[in-house]
Amino acid sequence: MSKRDYYEVLGVARSASEAELKTAYRRAAAKHHPDRNPGNEAAAEAAFKEVKEAYDVLSDASKRRAYDQHGHAAFEHGMGGGAGAGYADMGDIFGDIFGNIFGGGMGGQQRARRGADMLYHLELGLEEAVAGLKKTIEMPTRVECSDCNGSGSEDGKLETCRHCHGHGQVVMQRGPFRMQQTCPHCDGRGQTIAKPCKTCHGNGRVQKDKVLEVTIPAGVDNGDRIRLSGEGEAGPAGAPPGDLYIEIHVRKHEIFTREGDDLHCEVPIRISQAALGDSVRVPTLKGEAEIRIPAETQSGKVFRLRGKGVKSVRSRSEGDLYCTVIVETPVNLTREQKELLEKFEATFVGEGARKHSPRHSTFMDGVKSFWDRMTG
Repeated sequence: MSKRDYYEVLGVARSASEAELKTAYRRAAAKHHPDRNPGNEAAAEAAFKEVKEAYDVLSDASKRRAYDQHGHAAFEHGMGGGAGAGYADMGDIFGDIFGNIFGGGMGGQQRARRGADMLYHLELGLEEAVAGLKKTIEMPTRVECSDCNGSGSEDGKLETCRHCHGHGQVVMQRGPFRMQQTCPHCDGRGQTIAKPCKTCHGNGRVQKDKVLEVTIPAGVDNGDRIRLSGEGEAGPAGAPPGDLYIEIHVRKHEIFTREGDDLHCEVPIRISQAALGDSVRVPTLKGEAEIRIPAETQSGKVFRLRGKGVKSVRSRSEGDLYCTVIVETPVNLTREQKELLEKFEATFVGEGARKHSPRHSTFMDGVKSFWDRMTG
């Protein structure tokens, strides 16, 4: 089956920037993650891998150039590197954040026999994600059997597999075709257990709750993954363990929203503050800061506080804080306040109204012009 265009997979234009690719990748990966598609895991897993493969190519400058010039053919027959040969080289926040999560790939026997990779969803508050912390997690998994040290053998003795004669591979004859495959009796090890361990029944693993202390670096964002090599499920009969992936999920914050390394918040101000100007205290992740509201400030004006955002986990540069002022209409007015506003409103007559409310006047002129065209 032919592969879809990588740009189409991520839903971006061919001129998409690195930031646009990253945003599109996170959105598509979250949409197709098998954990978020119960009842349709197989299709979601295939789409998830397709998204990762597309991002692996397009986020790498040299691979992207090769793909733009030759398409998918750039990664066939040795051209330009292997985009589809597993996902172990896809960069994470430490250089290898994305691996072969679902235990597939094109590795040899040892890769096929290793323990399963595991995925753990870790929920953090924004302050925790920004500052970093150590977190203790507990998860059910299969660990190495302590009675046989993971060998699966009660007495430690092994026998040469009678089916593959120790080679770990068997040859299957189907008509004119001869195919070599992993021996199903010894799982490619070339040896079988003479006396299985009574605790693990020869599997080398037992079910147990595993407790780990995980270090979360400062600046992680929603959707980031941390790979802990060898902390996944134990391999069968002494095979290497899989890896553990910690996926970060940041809870919604009551004040701030995060976009990359920048933070955004809304700051409500009174009409008098917007009209006359004022100094307003605003929250940041490092304490309070002050912004100066100029006279005649309109609702929606954005003030930028440099370096008050999040320190990037990748480059260590700091983002900014963007404060959007919202002019708030007063409520629960007293009689005196209403009278004062009525007197104030009475001053907006004739040319004075145009002078003091230019946007309103421009809007009304546009409305009049529109009706003139409609009725003309």
